[in-house]
Amino acid sequence: MRLADILYSQGFGTRRVCAGLIQQGLVAVHGGAASPEICTDGGRELVEDGLVLRVQGVDWPFHAKAYLMMHKPPLVECSRRPTIYPSVYSLLPQPLRERPVRGATQGVQAIGRLDQDTTGLLLFSDDGQFIHRMASPKKHVSKVYRVYTKHPVSEEQQARLLEGVVLDDDPAPVRASDCARLADCELDLTLTQGRYHQVKRMLAAVGNRVVRLHRWRIGGVELPTELAPGQWRWLTPQELASLRGASL
Repeated sequence: MRLADILYSQGFGTRRVCAGLIQQGLVAVHGGAASPEICTDGGRELVEDGLVLRVQGVDWPFHAKAYLMMHKPPLVECSRRPTIYPSVYSLLPQPLRERPVRGATQGVQAIGRLDQDTTGLLLFSDDGQFIHRMASPKKHVSKVYRVYTKHPVSEEQQARLLEGVVLDDDPAPVRASDCARLADCELDLTLTQGRYHQVKRMLAAVGNRVVRLHRWRIGGVELPTELAPGQWRWLTPQELASLRGASL
């Protein structure tokens, strides 16, 4: 692929902007152990596999499709048009927000949403099929939430969460696939659905209240302890394979 096309595909601006970055000597290329080499020829053909760009001094590994995770902090919204708090997209670098999708500048998309006060594992991608598989309720991808409650969780409440509770917008009961009590006011709740404020509403339906909520696992992928709130990283090939297997 031509260098100019590669730069554009990674979200570094319009084709004109990318051409300007190359002509100004602001783009270097390297892969493996090779030293970065400034390239001012946008028509140079490069092998994408293992390619690392250095754009304005910052290294950027080539990814044909973007798959990443973030440790969502509190008080950010999973919306491109936030109403009160900053957008979770503001925590991502500009190239990820501006990656072209089907010829338009759309960037990566959050897969599902977490409430503004909920923290934890959030996935992003620009792969439409992957996003659909991960978000579809028919795929039953498990999500594990650490739930902190106002009142101690009783055995009866645990049983009701597993048996199913009725929410006010649907007569069909929703149930947790697992509910592990960790302490009086702390439990891990596993869901394979994704409804609006589902965890909070389920706890309210059994007579309790959520005071803090943290999602720490999706499918077989856990939020790394070393990933601080507000930080993001690319998914590893192993993590991506695990998620794809969970959404079959």
